[in-house]
Amino acid sequence: MEPAEEARFLILAAQREGNRRLAHGLRPLGVTPAQAEVLRLLAERQPLSMSGLGALLVCESGGNPSRLVDRLVTAGLVRREEGSRDRRHVELTLTPSGHETVRSVAAVEAELHAGISAAAQGHDLDSVLAFLRSLVADQDAGRAVALRAGRPTSDDGKSRHA
Repeated sequence: MEPAEEARFLILAAQREGNRRLAHGLRPLGVTPAQAEVLRLLAERQPLSMSGLGALLVCESGGNPSRLVDRLVTAGLVRREEGSRDRRHVELTLTPSGHETVRSVAAVEAELHAGISAAAQGHDLDSVLAFLRSLVADQDAGRAVALRAGRPTSDDGKSRHA
Protein backbone atom coordinates (compact mmCIF):
# COMPACT_ATOMS: atom_id res chain seq x y z
CA MET A 1 0.00 0.00 0.00
CA GLU A 2 1.38 3.41 -0.93
CA PRO A 3 1.69 6.05 1.84
CA ALA A 4 -0.99 8.32 0.30
CA GLU A 5 -3.44 5.41 0.10
CA GLU A 6 -2.69 4.38 3.67
CA ALA A 7 -3.17 7.99 4.81
CA ARG A 8 -6.55 8.05 3.08
CA PHE A 9 -7.68 4.87 4.78
CA LEU A 10 -6.31 5.91 8.17
CA ILE A 11 -8.16 9.24 7.93
CA LEU A 12 -11.36 7.39 7.02
CA ALA A 13 -10.84 4.86 9.84
CA ALA A 14 -10.18 7.61 12.40
CA GLN A 15 -13.26 9.54 11.25
CA ARG A 16 -15.47 6.46 11.45
CA GLU A 17 -14.14 5.41 14.85
CA GLY A 18 -14.50 8.92 16.24
CA ASN A 19 -18.05 9.20 14.91
CA ARG A 20 -18.92 5.75 16.29
CA ARG A 21 -17.66 6.70 19.75
CA LEU A 22 -19.44 10.06 19.61
CA ALA A 23 -22.72 8.46 18.48
CA HIS A 24 -22.46 5.91 21.31
CA GLY A 25 -21.98 8.66 23.89
CA LEU A 26 -24.80 10.78 22.47
CA ARG A 27 -27.34 7.96 22.15
CA PRO A 28 -28.69 8.38 25.72
CA LEU A 29 -29.26 12.08 24.94
CA GLY A 30 -31.37 11.27 21.89
CA VAL A 31 -29.24 13.26 19.45
CA THR A 32 -27.00 12.29 16.55
CA PRO A 33 -23.47 13.61 16.02
CA ALA A 34 -24.77 15.97 13.32
CA GLN A 35 -27.49 17.30 15.63
CA ALA A 36 -24.94 17.69 18.41
CA GLU A 37 -22.79 19.81 16.10
CA VAL A 38 -25.73 22.14 15.44
CA LEU A 39 -26.48 22.43 19.15
CA ARG A 40 -22.85 23.22 20.00
CA LEU A 41 -22.64 25.85 17.26
CA LEU A 42 -25.81 27.52 18.48
CA ALA A 43 -24.54 27.45 22.05
CA GLU A 44 -21.39 29.26 20.91
CA ARG A 45 -22.82 31.68 18.35
CA GLN A 46 -26.58 32.12 18.62
CA PRO A 47 -28.55 33.54 17.06
CA LEU A 48 -27.51 32.10 13.72
CA SER A 49 -29.26 32.29 10.39
CA MET A 50 -29.75 29.09 8.44
CA SER A 51 -27.04 30.15 5.98
CA GLY A 52 -24.73 31.18 8.83
CA LEU A 53 -25.18 27.77 10.39
CA GLY A 54 -24.61 26.06 7.05
CA ALA A 55 -21.30 27.88 6.58
CA LEU A 56 -20.02 26.53 9.91
CA LEU A 57 -21.18 22.93 9.73
CA VAL A 58 -18.71 20.18 8.98
CA CYS A 59 -21.26 17.34 9.21
CA GLU A 60 -23.46 18.61 6.37
CA SER A 61 -22.25 19.41 2.90
CA GLY A 62 -24.04 21.81 0.61
CA GLY A 63 -24.67 24.46 3.25
CA ASN A 64 -28.39 23.66 3.65
CA PRO A 65 -29.07 22.23 7.10
CA SER A 66 -32.88 22.68 6.93
CA ARG A 67 -33.83 19.05 7.57
CA LEU A 68 -31.33 18.78 10.40
CA VAL A 69 -32.72 21.94 12.02
CA ASP A 70 -36.30 20.77 11.43
CA ARG A 71 -35.62 17.64 13.53
CA LEU A 72 -34.14 19.73 16.35
CA VAL A 73 -37.11 22.12 16.26
CA THR A 74 -39.52 19.16 16.41
CA ALA A 75 -37.54 17.75 19.37
CA GLY A 76 -37.96 21.08 21.19
CA LEU A 77 -34.21 21.81 21.30
CA VAL A 78 -34.02 24.67 18.77
CA ARG A 79 -36.27 27.65 18.19
CA ARG A 80 -36.74 29.11 14.72
CA GLU A 81 -37.90 32.75 14.66
CA GLU A 82 -38.41 35.39 12.02
CA GLY A 83 -35.66 37.97 11.97
CA SER A 84 -36.40 41.26 13.70
CA ARG A 85 -35.69 43.31 10.54
CA ASP A 86 -36.72 40.90 7.79
CA ARG A 87 -39.41 38.23 8.13
CA ARG A 88 -37.74 36.15 5.42
CA HIS A 89 -34.59 35.94 7.54
CA VAL A 90 -34.81 33.10 10.07
CA GLU A 91 -32.85 33.17 13.32
CA LEU A 92 -32.03 29.97 15.17
CA THR A 93 -31.57 29.82 18.93
CA LEU A 94 -31.53 27.14 21.60
CA THR A 95 -34.57 26.47 23.75
CA PRO A 96 -34.12 25.86 27.49
CA SER A 97 -34.12 22.10 26.72
CA GLY A 98 -31.52 22.75 24.03
CA HIS A 99 -29.29 24.53 26.55
CA GLU A 100 -29.62 21.60 28.93
CA THR A 101 -28.84 19.07 26.19
CA VAL A 102 -25.84 21.00 24.92
CA ARG A 103 -24.21 20.79 28.36
CA SER A 104 -24.46 17.01 28.19
CA VAL A 105 -23.21 17.02 24.59
CA ALA A 106 -20.17 19.05 25.69
CA ALA A 107 -19.37 16.44 28.35
CA VAL A 108 -19.54 13.61 25.79
CA GLU A 109 -17.33 15.57 23.40
CA ALA A 110 -14.84 16.37 26.17
CA GLU A 111 -14.45 12.65 26.88
CA LEU A 112 -13.83 11.95 23.18
CA HIS A 113 -11.34 14.82 22.94
CA ALA A 114 -9.48 13.52 26.00
CA GLY A 115 -9.08 10.17 24.24
CA ILE A 116 -7.76 11.89 21.13
CA SER A 117 -5.32 13.93 23.21
CA ALA A 118 -4.11 10.78 24.97
CA ALA A 119 -3.53 9.05 21.62
CA ALA A 120 -1.62 12.11 20.38
CA GLN A 121 0.90 11.99 23.26
CA GLY A 122 4.41 11.73 21.89
CA HIS A 123 3.39 12.73 18.37
CA ASP A 124 3.90 16.03 16.57
CA LEU A 125 0.25 17.07 16.52
CA ASP A 126 1.05 20.46 14.97
CA SER A 127 2.43 18.70 11.87
CA VAL A 128 -0.58 16.42 11.68
CA LEU A 129 -2.95 19.39 11.95
CA ALA A 130 -1.02 21.32 9.30
CA PHE A 131 -1.24 18.32 6.95
CA LEU A 132 -4.98 17.88 7.52
CA ARG A 133 -5.64 21.61 7.08
CA SER A 134 -3.80 21.61 3.76
CA LEU A 135 -5.71 18.52 2.66
CA VAL A 136 -9.12 20.21 3.12
CA ALA A 137 -8.19 23.88 2.71
CA ASP A 138 -10.21 24.50 -0.45
CA GLN A 139 -13.18 22.33 0.50
CA ASP A 140 -16.42 23.44 2.17
CA ALA A 141 -15.74 21.38 5.31
CA GLY A 142 -12.18 22.73 5.54
CA ARG A 143 -13.46 26.29 5.28
CA ALA A 144 -16.06 25.56 7.97
CA VAL A 145 -13.36 24.31 10.36
CA ALA A 146 -11.18 27.36 9.60
CA LEU A 147 -14.10 29.74 10.25
CA ARG A 148 -14.91 28.01 13.53
CA ALA A 149 -11.25 28.17 14.59
CA GLY A 150 -11.04 31.86 13.66
CA ARG A 151 -8.48 31.25 10.91
CA PRO A 152 -8.67 32.95 7.53
CA THR A 153 -10.04 30.86 4.67
CA SER A 154 -8.80 30.65 1.12
CA ASP A 155 -11.80 32.70 -0.03
CA ASP A 156 -11.19 35.45 2.56
CA GLY A 157 -14.44 34.82 4.41
CA LYS A 158 -16.73 35.03 1.37
CA SER A 159 -19.79 32.85 1.35
CA ARG A 160 -19.23 29.27 0.25
CA HIS A 161 -21.95 29.52 -2.35
CA ALA A 162 -21.79 33.15 -3.37
